[in-house]
Amino acid sequence: MTLFSFFATCPKGLEAPLLEELTTHGLQNLVMGEAGVWFTGTFTEGMKANLYSRIASRILLLVVKGQYSHENDLYDSAYSFPWVNWFDVNLTFMVTTNAKHCPLKSLDFVTLRVKDAICDQFREELNQRPSIDTREPDVRVYVYLTEQDFYYYIDMSGEALFKRGARIESGETPLKKNLAAGLLALSNWRPGTPLVDMFCGSGTILSEAAEMTLQRAPGLHRHFGFEKLTPHQPQDWQTLLEQAHQAAQPQQPLPIWGYDLKGDAIQASWTNFKASDIEQCISLKQVNAIESTPPIETGVIVSNPPYGVRLSEQAILQEWYPQLGETLKKRYADWDSWFLTADLTFPKGLRLKPSRKIPLFNGALECRFFYIPLVSGSNRKKSHN
Repeated sequence: MTLFSFFATCPKGLEAPLLEELTTHGLQNLVMGEAGVWFTGTFTEGMKANLYSRIASRILLLVVKGQYSHENDLYDSAYSFPWVNWFDVNLTFMVTTNAKHCPLKSLDFVTLRVKDAICDQFREELNQRPSIDTREPDVRVYVYLTEQDFYYYIDMSGEALFKRGARIESGETPLKKNLAAGLLALSNWRPGTPLVDMFCGSGTILSEAAEMTLQRAPGLHRHFGFEKLTPHQPQDWQTLLEQAHQAAQPQQPLPIWGYDLKGDAIQASWTNFKASDIEQCISLKQVNAIESTPPIETGVIVSNPPYGVRLSEQAILQEWYPQLGETLKKRYADWDSWFLTADLTFPKGLRLKPSRKIPLFNGALECRFFYIPLVSGSNRKKSHN
């Protein structure tokens, strides 16, 4: 039984919930890194991580690591690895290079040298070379460089894992599904706990919550990069799929509610829920958040409220924030509320004090995930365990 080292990438700030998630799926030797989590396992366990992880962006399999001082060292190390044992010459591939504190002048040149080394090795072994496809390759090779160290990975995921295969409609600024899953994990929301998204948009947070409750593996309806790799054993993958299908529950009404002011957003949410076979799970309502009422006595709010980019929008929001704060205090007392926003003044605008503020990124946009416990008649802080 061959064990490999894997690196599960994720948005910065979601490393801890990703580690917890991978632990629940039986993966071992987990170590938190920057924007990801290391673990060791068999090739089949790498497939399992792809199938079940909601928070990871990609699962990368480490194939070569070492130290370098020149581009030629990177070529030599890539040339010496038996790529012919990992993918067929008739498949296309691409190389992507990222670095931190790398002294080399050109990462593009590094990418070219590693690509040449892979092609040269195929040519040496088979007298032919694979083709390059930088748009939709069959195989993706990732190079990561630090000041002295290099790491070569083969991407097991193919397309990023937040692409689940079912989404049809998106809102103006849709959340990626793995970020939405990470928000739910950070909020300590658990399946069965009442959940409200006051600004549901296209419904990403709500759909993640519903599918978590129904124990539906996020990778059931898509293909993965590992399916084209030589070590892939289709029968092992089929076993994993059968286990996931058996665990999945049929849709049913759940204590999950979504509100949005815009009718288009409500329609987009419903369309997405229908495509994912969860439209019976979630209750939707077109309503202004400041006019909303809680559907139940207590629960958790997880939302990505609008934020202003232009000065005119910011001025409108500064008038609107206190009204939202009053709604939260008067109508949602005893709820736990979590808001992801790029507006770092958001709690001040609500006139409420956050107990926690977690730095996160929504794409390239720096945000904070604010935890604001709501206590009847006040904004007194309460502990969050």
